Amino acid sequence: MEIVKKTEENKVTMEISGWLDTRTAPELETELKALGDDVTSLVFDFAGLEYISSAGLRLVIVAYKKMAGKDGFKILNVSDEVFDVFSLTGLDQKIDIEKRSN
Repeated sequence: MEIVKKTEENKVTMEISGWLDTRTAPELETELKALGDDVTSLVFDFAGLEYISSAGLRLVIVAYKKMAGKDGFKILNVSDEVFDVFSLTGLDQKIDIEKRSN
């Protein structure tokens, strides 16, 4: 997994590619813990994400809760396969998710 973090004032975008699973989740968890309280908006760009496991879903929920009451949390460029995981868990009903345009 690779994470490219871009900060623009109080907005952070994390481009996450590869596999977000039990082995790679600690890296994302470290990035999320490092976010300061001044960050009011968080975007995950999943354009390069191929797979997400339950460990990855847990961190998505952690990020969502961290941004609760702030400007927001959004996931962009989600593949059909990854979106299916969000749909099966019902997270697509709670989190702002935009599918990848083909």
